[in-house]
Amino acid sequence: MSQPPAPQSRREARTAKPFSAGPAPKGPAAAKPEGTGPFAQHPRAWLAAALGVAFLLLGTGAVFAGAAVGSGGGPAGIGPSSTADAARPLPAEMPAASRLRTCSVAALASDPRLMSFSGAVVNASTGELLFDRGASTPVSQASVLKVLTAAAALNILGPDYRMSTKVFEGSSPGTIVLVGGGDPTLSRMPAGKESVYAGAPKLEALAEAVEAKYSGEITNIVLDATLWSTGDKWDSTWARSEQTGGYLSEVTALQVDGDRDDPTQQKSARSTDPVMRAGEWFAEALDEAGADVSDEVTFSLGAAVTTKPLLGEVTSQPVGVLINQMLVNSDGTLAETLARVISKQMSLGGSASSLNQAITSAIAVYEVDTTGLTIRDGSGLSTANAVPPAFMAKFMIKVMQGATNLNLIYDSLAVSGTSGALASRFGGGNAPAKGAVIAKTGWLSTEYSLAGIIKATDGTQLAFAFYANGNGIKSSANEALDTLATGAFGCGDNLSNN
Repeated sequence: MSQPPAPQSRREARTAKPFSAGPAPKGPAAAKPEGTGPFAQHPRAWLAAALGVAFLLLGTGAVFAGAAVGSGGGPAGIGPSSTADAARPLPAEMPAASRLRTCSVAALASDPRLMSFSGAVVNASTGELLFDRGASTPVSQASVLKVLTAAAALNILGPDYRMSTKVFEGSSPGTIVLVGGGDPTLSRMPAGKESVYAGAPKLEALAEAVEAKYSGEITNIVLDATLWSTGDKWDSTWARSEQTGGYLSEVTALQVDGDRDDPTQQKSARSTDPVMRAGEWFAEALDEAGADVSDEVTFSLGAAVTTKPLLGEVTSQPVGVLINQMLVNSDGTLAETLARVISKQMSLGGSASSLNQAITSAIAVYEVDTTGLTIRDGSGLSTANAVPPAFMAKFMIKVMQGATNLNLIYDSLAVSGTSGALASRFGGGNAPAKGAVIAKTGWLSTEYSLAGIIKATDGTQLAFAFYANGNGIKSSANEALDTLATGAFGCGDNLSNN
């Protein structure tokens, strides 16, 4: 008797009747010895059949197990754990999708004239950082720092604050005391003529007030420059060429015309003793006013006794005006003296070492994170200053928005091809951006910088800060900076970081 044919499919296998041994075979088949028959004769077939049955059972079990897992039942430990999903950290807020931008200025930022370049461009409306080249790394930024000094002055001093220069009667006969209040704009120019500081108080007016109140011969003039330490007048990181070249005076609380040889020129040689020169010029003004000044009048350093009679006083222009003069002309002396007065007003002593604390604390009111800023001076002349481009770009948004009198800074920035330090820039291929870049410029022997606002062609307002640093950098870096700003002007919100 032959074996029945094997099922040809899994369906046939499932529907086949269960195998029954039935009656014991008769005839020759019963006489076959043990170990004979088709499976004994073909052990591989037997193994295959056994494996097939096992596979079928396992497969069926998997189907049922899968159904149990999917329905939430089944044996414990089978399937994924619900506690593992619950413990998986999830973001508190999904990041907003960022559009794909395709306008690149990468080639312009790689201009070799920029040497070591870092920069940031931010969409002023959304705060999104569009362009990043070392944007979070603090670096020197030259006179762009004056923007922060101006902001600190507006917060701490206020736009109406004025600095005073006074004269008191001295403690001994024939002595008067000239007291500096930090105002470097006090001018020796006669009435009707202006120094670089238009509207500045005059020595002439101060001398006339003293002549009217003081009787007797003036034999000694005491010079009081003690508003901050008289020994703290020059930072070790400043190049002395800034002084001899006519860009910066020593930082003293008493000086005249920013200690310039020529009060009508922004760039004019400065002396090594601004306080003494102020005394000498005051003596001349007293003489011209008709006061009785000894031909052998002497000068000494000291401090006034403020309980003595006040003989005269003149005040500076309001801080709001001084900030404009400081930013438009990038006046280092005005920036440094304002920074010291800020420190004094904050009870920090007026020392150079206090300026980092003074200025960073003062600008915190504008809701900016000042962590990581290093502010060595008020003018930006120190290469030890370090401010990230991204910080400066974002601060320029505050300036543009005019928060807490910052509109006075915005109104004092240069405009491309139109005013200030940018009046003669943005020509040629950069002419399309004329009038669209409102910024503060900066320059040191190792750096050129530009930071402000760009009114782009698509209507987007971009805040930016570009720094080009390197030994041997040339003034041609300015053109490269302008070209980069013009590129951003053309890109607008389509500016790519690629």
